[in-house]
Amino acid sequence: MEILCLLHIVLGWYLSNVEFVVGAELQDQAIIHAINQELRVPEWSDANISDYCSWQGDLQLSSNQLSGFIPSWVGNLTNLRVFSAYENHLDGRIPDNLGLIPELQILNLHSNRLEGPIPSSIFTSGKLEVLVLTQNNFSGDLPEEIGNCHALSSIRIGNNHLVGSIPKTIGNLSSLTYFEADNNNLSGELVSEFAQCSNLTLLNLASNGFSGTIPQEFGQLMNLQELILSGNSLFGDIPKPILSCKSLNKLDISNNRFNGTIPSGICNISRLQYLLLNLNSIRGEIPHEIGSCVKLLELQLGSNYLTGTIPPEIGLIRNLQIALNLSFNHLHGSLPPELGKLDKLVSLDVSNNRISGNIPAELKGMLSLIEVNFSNNLLDGPVPTFIPFQKSPTSSFLGNIGLCGDPLNSPCGDIYDHSSYHHKVSYRIILAVIGSGLAVFVSVTIVVLLFMIRERQEKAAKEAAGIVDDPTNDKPTIIAGTVFVDNLKQAIDLEAVVNATMKDSNKISSGTFSSVYKATMPSGVVLSVRRLKSVDKTIINHQNKMIRELERLSKVCHDNLVRPIGYVIYEDVALLLHNYFPNGTLSQLLHESTKQPEYQPDWPARLSIAIGVAEGLAFLHHVAIIHLDISSGNVLLDANFKPLVGEIEISKLLDPTRGTGSISAVAGSFGYIPPEYAYTMQVTAPGNVYSYGVVLLEILTSRQPVEEDFGEGVDLVKWVHSAPVRGETPEQILDARLSTVSFGWRKEMLAALKVALLCTDNTPAKRPKMKNVVEMLREIK
Repeated sequence: MEILCLLHIVLGWYLSNVEFVVGAELQDQAIIHAINQELRVPEWSDANISDYCSWQGDLQLSSNQLSGFIPSWVGNLTNLRVFSAYENHLDGRIPDNLGLIPELQILNLHSNRLEGPIPSSIFTSGKLEVLVLTQNNFSGDLPEEIGNCHALSSIRIGNNHLVGSIPKTIGNLSSLTYFEADNNNLSGELVSEFAQCSNLTLLNLASNGFSGTIPQEFGQLMNLQELILSGNSLFGDIPKPILSCKSLNKLDISNNRFNGTIPSGICNISRLQYLLLNLNSIRGEIPHEIGSCVKLLELQLGSNYLTGTIPPEIGLIRNLQIALNLSFNHLHGSLPPELGKLDKLVSLDVSNNRISGNIPAELKGMLSLIEVNFSNNLLDGPVPTFIPFQKSPTSSFLGNIGLCGDPLNSPCGDIYDHSSYHHKVSYRIILAVIGSGLAVFVSVTIVVLLFMIRERQEKAAKEAAGIVDDPTNDKPTIIAGTVFVDNLKQAIDLEAVVNATMKDSNKISSGTFSSVYKATMPSGVVLSVRRLKSVDKTIINHQNKMIRELERLSKVCHDNLVRPIGYVIYEDVALLLHNYFPNGTLSQLLHESTKQPEYQPDWPARLSIAIGVAEGLAFLHHVAIIHLDISSGNVLLDANFKPLVGEIEISKLLDPTRGTGSISAVAGSFGYIPPEYAYTMQVTAPGNVYSYGVVLLEILTSRQPVEEDFGEGVDLVKWVHSAPVRGETPEQILDARLSTVSFGWRKEMLAALKVALLCTDNTPAKRPKMKNVVEMLREIK
């Protein structure tokens, strides 16, 4: 629908709020009726026109693929408070008379094709609080009149073509909290008047053309949390007053021309988590005091002129996760073994320096390491046998003449054999004797191997012919079995299903109550088969009840629930047939895939998974089903990474004579079981909410429910809830690879963390219901 049509409707709403005489009111209704006849608005009718003639001043037109200009008569909507039309295809200019709207508080036109200068008139509204014009084609200078809007708390004008300097009148905005003007063509010096904005928490002027030094007055910004000045032409030292900004958690002055030294008091900024000084001309040594920055998540010092050695105190920054980059400097000496204490670090780059000596074996303590780069140094000796090193490309070690071993194609050989000539001769004699004995042994071994190879070939031929690995070749007798889905009945061979579950090579995973196998049918259909086996003949004894329960579960229809598409029963074994899930489980995604070098941050996908799992559980609770084993391992992912909750009432299938309320029916998964189960002996909906909260914490932290470094008796829930006691901020709990990608991602993750904390409250009555969890997560997205 064109924006003009929508605004005509809004105009009708607006007119209905004005007090007219009776005749005028009838005329307004006639206008609305005419609009309805033209647009065919289904919600309107002659009987309820009056219901649509009330308007609260909130105009939301976002994400509707609207195109065209913003009509100038929008400025006549004197009651308009919120005008939000972001993520459309609007072009042209902002109408000048938009500033004539006396009640306008929020103007959000983010992600359109608007152009021209930002009208100075929009700053005449004394009530404007939020201005968002990012990702458009605005040009020209920032109007001096910007300082007239004393109520402005958020200005976001990044990713445009703005030029000129920032008006000094910016200092008049005492309520200003956020100022983002990154990726423009702004120039001049940084105005010290920002220091008058005492509530400022975020100042982002990255990727512009600013020059000069950082004003000393910035040290007065006691509430400043993020100072981002990267990609400019700033120079000089880091002002000492900046070290007084106790709330600062991100200092990014990378890609400038700073030519001073790193202040020894840099860690006086007690909350500092991100220190990005790379791509400058910073000189001197890395101060040993850097080890006091215990909350740092990322340290970028690459591409400078730093000298001296790498301080061993860096090993004290145990929270360092995202990156330690010291590349392209003039550092010398050896690699400190203390770096091995950085067990959370993902990326280490010390390339292009003059570092000598061996790569310390202690670096094996860097358990989270994915990316390393030791290239172009003076290192020697063997590369330690450590999976992250062996999986790294050869280029990560090139340029070190003395290095040898994997992954380099340079065997260490005799390079490090410093024995005397006589010792070498002795070794050769011993080797000759051993070699003679080995020759006899090898001859015998070859004969044995020939027999083994022949036996394997015969076995492979049998398998190719469809003969099962059972030595007796006795096929089990199928007692019962069917396929619930009509269009799959011809494609699924029940005997082929049974055969597939008899080969360990087909096993995908093992759960509390069952094992899962991959089964490929002769028709080409691929299934996931869950194998249940009781220990007391319950499947045989209660076969009919089990079949009825399976039939009931097959009718539980929800997009986020796994339901059986068929079953097979033989002996005391039940096989549940499901669609195959090529992307495995959520647990595999979080704890295996994310540790691969090719991993890409995926917060939006994770949030969608979290919502999907919550929706599936909310539906189960709606139909009075309590899940018995909620875990990330029981969340399956289809080809599009849509999550489906599995193992619904599995234990009841193993014994249909008992309900799911008894804890005796549940083993659960360690780390997911709510604390009250230990004394109530009952599984409940609030208990499900707790287990879901653990899954949500996994999604947010990429940590497993139980890890050694949590400490004895501490699981993921206790570790997260005790963060304030350890002096850690909520940001430090999150997976930094995700939370540092953008301000928006971090904001959403922190909101989701609040939901997870509610879900994992020790008191069951305080936990939200799953339907409320769904609502809270949807609001985040």
